[in-house]
Amino acid sequence: MCRWLAYSGSPIRLEELLYRPRFSLIDQSLHSRMGVETTNGDGYGVGWYPVDGSPEPALIRGVGPAWNDANLREIARSISSPLFLAHIRASTGTPVQQTNCHPFRYANWLWVHNGSIREFARLKRDLVMAVDPKLYSSMAGSTDSEVMFYLALTYGLRDRPVAAVERMAGLVESTAREHGVPDPLQMTVATTDGDRTWCFRYSSERRSRTLFYSTAISALRTLYPDQKMLHGLSEETRLIVSEPLGELEGAWQPVPESSYGVIQKGDDELGSFEPSMP
Repeated sequence: MCRWLAYSGSPIRLEELLYRPRFSLIDQSLHSRMGVETTNGDGYGVGWYPVDGSPEPALIRGVGPAWNDANLREIARSISSPLFLAHIRASTGTPVQQTNCHPFRYANWLWVHNGSIREFARLKRDLVMAVDPKLYSSMAGSTDSEVMFYLALTYGLRDRPVAAVERMAGLVESTAREHGVPDPLQMTVATTDGDRTWCFRYSSERRSRTLFYSTAISALRTLYPDQKMLHGLSEETRLIVSEPLGELEGAWQPVPESSYGVIQKGDDELGSFEPSMP
C-alpha cells in the first residue's frame, strides 16, 4: 500500500513534515510502522498550493524511492506552502511510472489514496467506462487510485465532495458484486480544492487502513509549552496522516472507521461515510 499526509495552515517549508520529524514521511518510505509494507519505494509525489494564492497547485512526482531523491530534498527545503499533499507509493500491481504516482491533479484539485480495488484488472473496464467522456482524456496512468479520482469528479466532486466519493465507492462495490469480487474497496483518501481538504477512511470489510488527524494547536500548546514550532502556527493549522509523525502524547487522534472529515476555515467537520449508488 502507501503512506500520505495532508497539511493545511500557516505556510511552512515542505521539509518540516517530509524530513524533520522523527517518523517523517521520508522515514516512513523506509520504515513504516503501521503500513501493510514496511518499505514504500515505488515513487513519490508532492502537490502544493503557492503562498501567493494561485489556484492551481504545483506538482512534483518521481518513480524512484523518496529517501534517495536529491531533487525532492532540494524542493522541500526551498518551497513553503499553506496547503500541500504528499505521498509515497507501494505499488499494488500497476507499473512504477510517473503517471501512476500520486497526487493526481485535475485543474485546482489534488487527490491521494492509500489502499486498493481488489481484482482491479477484472473491474477496470466497467469502472473506466463510467468516467465522464469529457474527463476521460485527462487520465494518464493505469492505477485504481486515478480511476477513483476521475469517478469522483464524474459524480460531482467539485460541487458535493462527500456525496461524490460515496457514489464512487458505491459504484466500485456494485461493480464488484456483478463480477463476484468480495470486499473490493480499501481506501484512505485526501482530496482538496486549494481551500478545503476532505479525508475519507473506508473499506468494504470495515477494517480500514490507519488514518490520524492532529489535535487542535491550542490544546497542543497547553500540553507542550516548550515546543517552539507550535507557537508559530495558526489556530487553523491541521494535519492528516497515514501514521503519526512523532510520539507526543495526545497529539494524534484516529479518524473513525467509515467516516469523512473536512478541514476548513472555522469549525472542521467529522461525519459518517456510507457508499451510495450513483
